[in-house]
Amino acid sequence: MLHGDWNLNEIVTGFIRALELMASLDPELIDITARTLMISLSSTIIASVIAVPLASVIDSREFHGKRVIINIIQTLYSMPTVLVGLFVFLLISRSGPLGSFNLLFTPAGMILGQSILILPLVTGFSLTALRSVKTELRDLARSLGATEYQVMMKVIAEAKYAVMAAIILGFGRAISEVGVAIMLGGNIRGFTRVITTAISLETSKGNIELSIALGIILLLISLIVNTALNHFQEK
Repeated sequence: MLHGDWNLNEIVTGFIRALELMASLDPELIDITARTLMISLSSTIIASVIAVPLASVIDSREFHGKRVIINIIQTLYSMPTVLVGLFVFLLISRSGPLGSFNLLFTPAGMILGQSILILPLVTGFSLTALRSVKTELRDLARSLGATEYQVMMKVIAEAKYAVMAAIILGFGRAISEVGVAIMLGGNIRGFTRVITTAISLETSKGNIELSIALGIILLLISLIVNTALNHFQEK
């Protein structure tokens, strides 16, 4: 039966079977979920290691073109995922500059793509978090003999909850995107298939039970992410 022909009873049955798949810890379901978390967490960590220091440098220094750089970073918040996928595809394809590393259609290639995708988001929101720290704190640290590096670390520590919120936002973007995952991962079963690409494929095949189960898991992950985000924003 084509997925467009499902009626209400069959959808309810699909939900029940999806819950049964989750309760039985279906191996394919666990495999896809674990791979999704691994790729999204890895890309978030890589992006954060670059983004937070970069935001700190931009925040702590005054230079010509600073406003332009901030505007560019903020513009890249809404960068289409397929555009990032195309850019990284050309970068890591066999004829690309990184083609010798054989990253295309691998989890590593997906991590690279997702890291680039969320880098502007984490950088921009981290920058906003750091700029919210009062100037008096920076001046006090300098008056006590702190180096610029120590001042930067103090500002990051002061804004740690807002910075964590920025990182969580990046993770939420990474785990929910599909364009980069398909273009760079190829949706290969047991190797690069993640929740979003699996939902797309299984729905087109009419395997509504697995699609619903994966959708529920993605929704639960989103709930956890939003709960953590609200916690850090309140802090």
